Amino acid sequence: MSFDKWFNSQSRLVQVILLIIPVVGWIVELLVRLSVLLRTQSVEHVVAFIVFLIFGGFWLLCVLDLIYLILNGHLFLAV
Repeated sequence: MSFDKWFNSQSRLVQVILLIIPVVGWIVELLVRLSVLLRTQSVEHVVAFIVFLIFGGFWLLCVLDLIYLILNGHLFLAV
């Protein structure tokens, strides 16, 4: 699964638009984190995925990911 590579290859504008749309943003973040988890299989990404599953529905985590994406070019703990 290489959804994270596809997402990171998109322009910053497309990434931001995909994350701003409420339900689509949550699904995109979930797929990116799952893709990174399956590719790397590190403890750090397992924890990030579980935290996102628990707290991902809250808008604060999505806003933080959006800001981190704009500043650094990828989602928080999804490299």
